[in-house]
Amino acid sequence: MTATLEVSDNVGTIRLDRPPMNALDVATQDRLRELAEEATRRDDVRAVILYGGEKVFAAGADIKEMQAMDHTAMIVRSKALQDSFTAVARIPKPVVAAVTGYALGGGCELALCADFRIAADNAKLGQPEILLGLIPGAGGTQRLARLVGPSRAKDLIFTGRHVKAEEALRIGLVDRVVPVAEVYEQAHAWAARLAQGPALALRAAKESVDAGLETDIDTGLTIERNWFAGLFATEDRERGMRSFVEEGPGKAKFL
Repeated sequence: MTATLEVSDNVGTIRLDRPPMNALDVATQDRLRELAEEATRRDDVRAVILYGGEKVFAAGADIKEMQAMDHTAMIVRSKALQDSFTAVARIPKPVVAAVTGYALGGGCELALCADFRIAADNAKLGQPEILLGLIPGAGGTQRLARLVGPSRAKDLIFTGRHVKAEEALRIGLVDRVVPVAEVYEQAHAWAARLAQGPALALRAAKESVDAGLETDIDTGLTIERNWFAGLFATEDRERGMRSFVEEGPGKAKFL
């Protein structure tokens, strides 16, 4: 298996396992889609970690495999490539990327699919496709610009340069930088905390933010309003409000 899904305490870890650099070949891309769909379906998975191991997140696509593809082959493959990453981005549960070492090209694009990114102090991120005469093809031109803004995204995409962890934190490409030995531990703590929360409300929050970013403010407010009102039909809303009234804030248990 080029990637696996392991579940513990309601946290699912999607682990890349294609030594030495976790190059994202076709088989790994397809496997990521399968695991994202499995994590979406499973009730025992309430939050997800994307992880490549202690040394490297993912150093990009399998260039040798791509070199053998012609225009016709890539027309067919590029849709499946984007669909695999979109499946990860649309997991309706909190997703955190635990980034160690290199997260380049497709590896950076995979990290962009998460809701939150915790990077090791040795991490290097970037979109170096321009150095191959290409552009990012798994969502990088879109998700990177939405995350860090168009000017910073163009800088990274136009130059293909690598960004060290501290700069990535400064520009908003990652959300936290920690020692490499603590990356997975902190990612798991973040995910485990949210795994205890109200699943439907978390899904509503994620979809409201993500869908709202793709539309105008009035449509976004409508999406928010519909989710907000809809949550009044859930047991979690009843449990949360009852706990607040009877016990005070922050004491509701949703599992």
